[in-house]
Amino acid sequence: MGGKTITVANSTPVADKSGDIFMKMVKVNALQQSGPPQRALEGTRKISMVDKHSRCAALVAAAFILVSGSAQAAPCGNNGAGFEAWKRVFAREAQGNGVGPKAISALMDTSYSTGTIRADRGQHSFKLSLDQFMAKRGAPTIASRGRSMKASNAALFSSIEKRFGVPPGPLVAIWGMETAFGSFMGNQPTISAVATLAYDCRRPEYFTDQLYSALQLVDRGVLSSATRGAMHGEVGQTQFLPKSILLYGVDGNGDGVVNLNAKPDALASTANFLKGHGWVRGAGYQPGEPNFAAIQGWNAAGVYQQTIAIVGKRIDGGG
Repeated sequence: MGGKTITVANSTPVADKSGDIFMKMVKVNALQQSGPPQRALEGTRKISMVDKHSRCAALVAAAFILVSGSAQAAPCGNNGAGFEAWKRVFAREAQGNGVGPKAISALMDTSYSTGTIRADRGQHSFKLSLDQFMAKRGAPTIASRGRSMKASNAALFSSIEKRFGVPPGPLVAIWGMETAFGSFMGNQPTISAVATLAYDCRRPEYFTDQLYSALQLVDRGVLSSATRGAMHGEVGQTQFLPKSILLYGVDGNGDGVVNLNAKPDALASTANFLKGHGWVRGAGYQPGEPNFAAIQGWNAAGVYQQTIAIVGKRIDGGG
C-alpha cells in the first residue's frame, strides 16, 4: 500500500463476509448500510387534510419527492462514459455521510479503470476443475516453498497460532496463492479500482460498501491516491479489500500500527479474518471439517477453497 501504515484498532471484530474479490456477494443496500441520508419521503409530514383533492395532491407531491430523491443516487454504468458524472454525484452523497475533504479529493482524482473491468470479467480459472486449477496456480510449488517459509518463520507462526488458534498451513497457502509470498502485491491504483467497481453495474452495492471503507481509510491517512494493489482494490501480502482492513487488520509485530505490506501484520490479520469467520482452535480445516467454513469466507470459489485446504495440509505435514 505504498508504504502507508494502517492504524486500525488492534481487536477482533465481529465476523463479516468481506474477504477477497471472489467472495459471495452480500445482498444489502450498501448506501443504507453506510448511513446515507434518508430520502425526502421519510420526512414527509402525515397528511391531515380530509379534502379528497388535497389528499390526492399531497400524494402526487410525495411521489415526486420520492422519484426526485431516487434520481439523486449515483447511477451505475457499463463503460467509462458516465464515470466522471457518477463521481460528482457520489462525492455529494459521501460528503453528506461524513466523508472528509481528503477522501473526497482522492475520489475525484480517480480514473475509470478498464484494466480492472477486464480483470473482473476474465476470472475464467475459477471454472476449471480442481486438478486443473491447482496445476494452473502452481499448488505443488506453493506447498514445497510453503514448507520452507513455515520453517524459516517458525516463531512468527507460533505466536500467531497462540493468539488466534490458526495453524501455519492455511495461512501460508493463502499467502502463496495471493501474492507468491509477498513477491507481487499489484500495481493498480487502489482507489480508482474500487471506485470503478462501485460505479460498474455488475456489483455496485458490494463495491459501494468497499468504496466507503476505502474513503474512511483515506481520511485516516492509511490509503491515498498513490496507493497501489491488485486489480480489484486488494492490498498487502495477503490481499485485503478495504472493508476487511477495517474489520480484521491487526498489528502482528508489536510496532503499534498495522501495515499489510509487512509480513507479520498481513499473516496475523489473515488469521484474525479466519477467526472472525468462525475458526475453532484445534479443529480440522478440510472439506467437511469445522474450520472449512472459515476458509469459505475467504473466497467463494470452490476450487480456491479446496486448494487452500489441500495445500495447507501439505504444508502442515499432513499430506
